[in-house]
Amino acid sequence: MQDMNKLWEGALVEIELAVSRANFSTWFNGTYILKQEEGVVFLGVPNTFSRDWLYKKFHGVILKTLRQMNDQVRALEYVIMKESEKKKVNEKKKMMTPNLSMPLQDFYVNKDDNLNPRYVFDSFVVGPFNELAHAASKTVVKSPGATYNPLFIYGNTGHGKTHLIQAIGNHIKSEHPEKKVFYLTSERFGSEYLNALQSYRAQQFKEKYRKYDVIIMDDVQFFSGKDKFQEEFFYLFNTFHESNRQLVFSSDKHPNFIPGLEDRLKSRFNAGMIIEIPAPDLESRIEILKIKTLASGVIIEPDILEFLATSIDGNVRELEGVVNAVVCQTQLKNRPLSLLETKNLVKNNTKPKKNISIKDVIKIVSEFYNIEEKSVYDKTRKKEVVKPRQVIMYILREDLSISFPSIGEKMGGRDHTTVIHSYEKVRGEMKSNTVLLEEITQIRALL
Repeated sequence: MQDMNKLWEGALVEIELAVSRANFSTWFNGTYILKQEEGVVFLGVPNTFSRDWLYKKFHGVILKTLRQMNDQVRALEYVIMKESEKKKVNEKKKMMTPNLSMPLQDFYVNKDDNLNPRYVFDSFVVGPFNELAHAASKTVVKSPGATYNPLFIYGNTGHGKTHLIQAIGNHIKSEHPEKKVFYLTSERFGSEYLNALQSYRAQQFKEKYRKYDVIIMDDVQFFSGKDKFQEEFFYLFNTFHESNRQLVFSSDKHPNFIPGLEDRLKSRFNAGMIIEIPAPDLESRIEILKIKTLASGVIIEPDILEFLATSIDGNVRELEGVVNAVVCQTQLKNRPLSLLETKNLVKNNTKPKKNISIKDVIKIVSEFYNIEEKSVYDKTRKKEVVKPRQVIMYILREDLSISFPSIGEKMGGRDHTTVIHSYEKVRGEMKSNTVLLEEITQIRALL
C-alpha cells in the first residue's frame, strides 16, 4: 500500500471539500494514519469523543475517500493515541504504536457474518421498556433453535433493535463457536436474490444461506409488497425452522401490520415469540444518558441529565447525539456546561417536534388500513371504511383533544352525536379487543 503520509494528506484534501470548514478544522485536526494492516487503515485520533464522532458522522466519507485513492483499503478503524504519540505525530509525523483497548480484529464489522462486535449484551442498557425483549434474547442464546424460534423484535427507529439482535449473534458466536451465524438486512437479501436471478445463479444463492445455523435479519418491513422476495424468503424460513435452526428478525412494526406481507409469512412469524421495544421511559432515558456520559469520561450534573432525558422522549439515537454534542462542548470549553447552555444546545441539535394535524391523522390511518383518504369522508357504511373512520375520530378526540362538533365538521359534515358514538365504540372495544389495541398503538407510533 502507498506511503501513509501521502495517502492521508491526499485524503484530507478531498475530505475538506466534502465537509464544512468548521467540521474539518474541529474533527480532522490532529488525526493521522497510524498503521495499515491487511487492508485495514488505523486512524489515530486524540480522544474517545473524536473517535465516536468521526465514526458516527464521517465514517462513510473517510472510507469512501481512502478507497478512491487506494482500492486495497477495505476497512477503517479509529485508535485513541497516547499523549506521547500525539507529540510524535505533531513533531515527527512518523508511525507510532497505537494504544489499542481491543484486539485489532474487534474494531470492525466481521466480513464473514456482518456482525458489529460493539453490539453485545454488556453494552445494552436494560430498562423497563426493553427488559422483556432482552430476557427473550438471553433465552435464545442459551439454546439456539430450541426456544423462541423465530424471535421477532419490533419497534420504532432508534429503540435498540439492531443492537439487541446483533448481540444475540455475537453471543452465539462466543458460546457456540461451532455454529455459523449471519446477519443481514432484508433489503440486502432481496438485492442479492435479484442479482442472482439476473445472473442465473439462483441455486448458488439458495445454497449460500442454507449453510448457516443462525440467520439474523433486520428491517423485515422491506419485504412489504415484494412478492418474489417474500416467496424465496418463505422457503428459506421453512428450511431453517424444520431443521431447528435459529431465526431472529426485527421490524419497525408488528408483522401483522406490515402492509403487503403475505399471510403465510405472518403466520410463520406468529408461531414464535413477537416482542415490542417501545420508547424508553424517563428512568431508562436517564440511565442511558448516565452510561453514555460515563463512557466519554465527562461528568454531567444530575439536573442537566434530567433535563436532557425530559426533552428527548423517544429515540435512543437522538439521546446519544445530544450527549455527544454536550460532551463535545464540555471538552472544547474545558468546563461543565450550564443548564442554559445545555438548553440552547438541545434546541440546535434536535429536530423540532412536528405538530400533528387532522390531515396527518387521516393520512396515516388511511395508509395503515390501506384505503383511499377521500373514502373516510363519504357516507358509505362499508366495513373496510367504517372502522378506519371511527379510529380517526377516536384519535382526534383522545390524542388531539378536538371537540366532537369540530371532528364531525372535518369528517364530512357529520353530526357530533355520530362522532361521540364512534369514539365510545372504539374506546370500549379497546378494553377487550387486543388486535384493535395493537393497531391503535401502531398508528400512534407512526404519528
